Amino acid sequence: MGRKLLLENINVPGINTFDVYRQHGGYRAVEKALKTMSTDDVVEEVKKSGLRGRGGAGFPTGMKWSFLAKPEGKPRYLVCNGDESEPGTFKDRFLMTHIPHLLIEGMIVSSYALGAKTSYIYVRGEMMPQIRILERAIAEAKNAGFLGKNILGSGYDLELYVQPGGGAYICGEETALIESLEGKRGNPRIKPPFPAISGLYNCPTVVNNVESIAAVVPIINDGADEYAKVGIGRSTGTKLISASGNLKRPGVYEIELGVSVEEFIYSDEYCGGMANGKRLKAVVAGGSSVPILPANLILKTAAGESRLMSYESLADGGFATGTMMGSGGFVAFDEDQCIVRNTWNFSRFYHHESCGQCSPCREGTGWMEKVLHRLEYGHGKMSDLDLLVDVSKKIEGNTICPLGDAAAWPVASAIRHFRDEFEWHVTHPSEAIERNYGLAHYADPLPKAETIAAN
Repeated sequence: MGRKLLLENINVPGINTFDVYRQHGGYRAVEKALKTMSTDDVVEEVKKSGLRGRGGAGFPTGMKWSFLAKPEGKPRYLVCNGDESEPGTFKDRFLMTHIPHLLIEGMIVSSYALGAKTSYIYVRGEMMPQIRILERAIAEAKNAGFLGKNILGSGYDLELYVQPGGGAYICGEETALIESLEGKRGNPRIKPPFPAISGLYNCPTVVNNVESIAAVVPIINDGADEYAKVGIGRSTGTKLISASGNLKRPGVYEIELGVSVEEFIYSDEYCGGMANGKRLKAVVAGGSSVPILPANLILKTAAGESRLMSYESLADGGFATGTMMGSGGFVAFDEDQCIVRNTWNFSRFYHHESCGQCSPCREGTGWMEKVLHRLEYGHGKMSDLDLLVDVSKKIEGNTICPLGDAAAWPVASAIRHFRDEFEWHVTHPSEAIERNYGLAHYADPLPKAETIAAN
């Protein structure tokens, strides 16, 4: 069994309450940080741990904290990003629902480290049950003296608030989140200045994901060196994975980074294999915005090595033969699933969720949705495939925020790896309308790694 750092006590009855959480070691990290560590000590410990942002980008958390400006006379803010609108991702919702005090404890320690006296948890607007759970947990922590004035007699003050989100995917981007938190339309800001210099209310601000903040607790409790021993290479610690699709046991799993993809899919400890005896066809490894990979490339790299659940291994081969860890939204497709239909579905989402601020994204996502729709419904042309690739290239890298990239990558990778399935939709339009079509050979082993890499 892999080590559990976040979900070790998830099945303890009542762990969502302060008393039970406290009985199982809860808020020890707050006591340790506030009584025995300076703010710089906490930042340095998170740096040494190698913790990388768990929201998608994978940027080193401690390094991000060290960028925070500390001007005289200006408050500093910590904002927790609980928007979690990425299709295929639901691990933050799981954590907030079942063990909310872990997040509250992480917020207290992280706010202390950053010198923030007021912090916010911004939660996706549709997650009202989770918002209520967090509000109740904050009230419990405050009644116990872990929030408010002079926490534990340390002289440190902190007020923590939960803010419902605007119900938009774009508000998961940190500057759009800040705009929404200020009561404005959630449009991304042009950077620089970065939030670390001028964020919420034009003050220095750090925005971190729910899981990233929660991971601070075991880092402080056990020490950075112990945390760094878990995982592999620069992918230290554990990672929450939202597993869904055609799996026997979908759900949220905490893995030690470095577990092989094959073990994660097929072992009884995790997903238990593919449902209904079907073969694996493809995987979206990190949420809908990362490149999709066929089965042979998700299980093995182009060089023939086992693909691991780590930032480096999943990215091995670049976008030609690799993908990204992203937010950990792991979606598995069996041999009967239609990649064209899935790609169109993703494009519908990104077209709907584009804020419209940048013309490449505003117009390009609409074009991709329309072209994919006609391919799926038997009206496509062979030239549409190159058109889609061309449009995706014109979006990628040409927008203020990464939503344009998130919309372009799934389309480009689907055509790169499943072009013959797209072509089949053009040459067999009536069959494409009547049923999903799966090309089973995507589940076959790679014939020659060097051939795949060359293509």
